[in-house]
Amino acid sequence: MLLFYCVKLIHNVIVIFVVQIYKKMMYPEYLVAPMRADLTNAGFEELLDADAVKGAVESEGTVLVMVNSVCGCAAANARPAAKVAAGYEKRPDRLVTVFAGMEKDAVDTARNYMLPYPPSSPSMALFKDGKLVHMIERHQIEGRNAQMIADNLIHAFDQYC
Repeated sequence: MLLFYCVKLIHNVIVIFVVQIYKKMMYPEYLVAPMRADLTNAGFEELLDADAVKGAVESEGTVLVMVNSVCGCAAANARPAAKVAAGYEKRPDRLVTVFAGMEKDAVDTARNYMLPYPPSSPSMALFKDGKLVHMIERHQIEGRNAQMIADNLIHAFDQYC
């Protein structure tokens, strides 16, 4: 009987693993759901595929793309900074987010628009009429408090929005 339960457990773990690989997700959805909600509840639109990213970035006007992440600096600094900046009176026309380690095609497409900057998560990119005009990389997030990062974004909003 114990062998049966062990085999069943191993089978379930393999099924979950295969499903995550098939969906190209590094993390279980239940783990990232609160991190997604942290931004969507603040007015960010979640982009789940490459076409949605392309449509957002190439749209007329200004778009802030937040590459969300499970890391501690995203929770302590990046997401709080993005939410503070999103509340500023002069802000981008659209606030959007992709989640690193989850929807691979959406994240890869967003990162392609962020070139020549290397892949970085968390990170934030401001686009105006489809052109990258401001970038905050992970190394500019780590070790800085949320207000400093928000001030950086707000300065960019004043300049480009």
